[in-house]
Amino acid sequence: MPWEEVTVIQKREEFVMLASQVNANISQLCGRFDISRKTGYKWLKRAQETSAEGLHDRSRRPHSCPFKSSDVIEQMVLKIRHAHPAWGGRKIAYVLQRDHRQEVAPSTVTSILHRHQLISPAASIAATPWQRFERAAPNELWQMDFKGHFAMVTGRCHPLTVIDDHSRYSLVLRACDNEQRTTVEAQLRWAFERYGLPRQINVDNGSPWGTAGQEKLTGLGVWLIRLGIQLSHSRPFHPQTNGKDERFHRSLKAEVLAQRQFKDLQHVQTEFDCWRMIYNCERPHEALSMQTPAQRYSPSQRPFNAVLPDIDYAQDDIVRKVQQQGWIHFKGHQIRTSRALIGQPVALRQRMDKDAVYDIYFCHQYIDSIDLTTLKNAF
Repeated sequence: MPWEEVTVIQKREEFVMLASQVNANISQLCGRFDISRKTGYKWLKRAQETSAEGLHDRSRRPHSCPFKSSDVIEQMVLKIRHAHPAWGGRKIAYVLQRDHRQEVAPSTVTSILHRHQLISPAASIAATPWQRFERAAPNELWQMDFKGHFAMVTGRCHPLTVIDDHSRYSLVLRACDNEQRTTVEAQLRWAFERYGLPRQINVDNGSPWGTAGQEKLTGLGVWLIRLGIQLSHSRPFHPQTNGKDERFHRSLKAEVLAQRQFKDLQHVQTEFDCWRMIYNCERPHEALSMQTPAQRYSPSQRPFNAVLPDIDYAQDDIVRKVQQQGWIHFKGHQIRTSRALIGQPVALRQRMDKDAVYDIYFCHQYIDSIDLTTLKNAF
C-alpha cells in the first residue's frame, strides 16, 4: 500500500519486537511484513547478536559506570528531557536504569527538572496517575478515533489513531487529509493485514463510524461487522469511554505536535513514524508498570481476509432483507433499521420473556429491539 513510508530500520525494529514475543508465529509475521522467512530469521539473529542497540539508535556507552559524578547524572537527565520534553521524573529515571544502568530515584530526577525550571505547575497536576480498566489480552479491544485536525503550511492534517486497549500499542498513527470512510478503511486494511483482526473496536459517535438521528450504522460499521468484529460506540458526550485513545492523543500533542509547524502531510507522517516507534518500543508507560506497549502486545491470530464471508443465521431466526431507505417488512409492519444495511439480511429473534418484543441482529451485532404492540423501541 502507498502508506508504507516508514524507514527500513523502523520496519526491522517492529518485526523483531513482535517476533521476539513468547509464542510468536514467525512465519505469519514474515507474511504480514512481506518478507521471506530467511530474511526474518536474519533480522532476529542480528538483533540477538548485537542486542537491541543493533536496531535502535540508543547510546553505545558502557552499561555501568559507578563513579559517575552527580553533575554527569544531571546532564544525562537533561539530555533525555531535551530529547523528550514531555517525559517526567518516573519515565526518565526508568530509562536511566534500563538503558544506562544508572539507579536514580524518580524524585531526584524531578528535583533536577524543577531546578532547571522544566516542569510547570500544570504539568505536575496532569501527571497525577489514575487507574483505568483494561482488557485482559491484546486485540480484545482496539480504540479508534481522529485527533482534532490542525493546520499545516499547506492544508490541514487529520490524525487517525488506533491503539490496543490492553497494551496501549499504537497500531495506526496516520496523517490523513480527510475523515472519510474510504480513508479510514484503507488504513484499517493495512492494520488488519499487519496485526490481524481484533475482537472488538470502540469508536465515538461521529462520522465516519457514527451517525445522527435514526441511523444505527454506517457503511464502515457494516464492513467491520461483516469481518467478524464487534463494533461499539462511546456514550454520547462521554469521550472517556475511549479513554486510552484520548490519553494517547494527549501524549501525541505534548511530544510531537506542541508548538510545531509542519509543511505538509509527508512532513507530519515522518514525525509520526519516528515517534510511534519511540512510543511503542522505548517510552516506558506508567500505567503498564513502566513496561513499553511493545512488551505487552502480540499480533492477533485472527487473519484478515479481504473477501467478506457469507452471512449465516440460525434456523430459528426470522430473516428479512433490508429494503430501500432501510425498511424491513415484518408481521404486517414496516420497521426502520438503517440505510447502510440496504440489501443486507437481518435476523429477528423473539424475546423469551416478551412475546411481542424482537431483537434485530446483523450478523453477530445487536442493532435494535422492537415491540410490536407499540412499534417503538423496547428501551
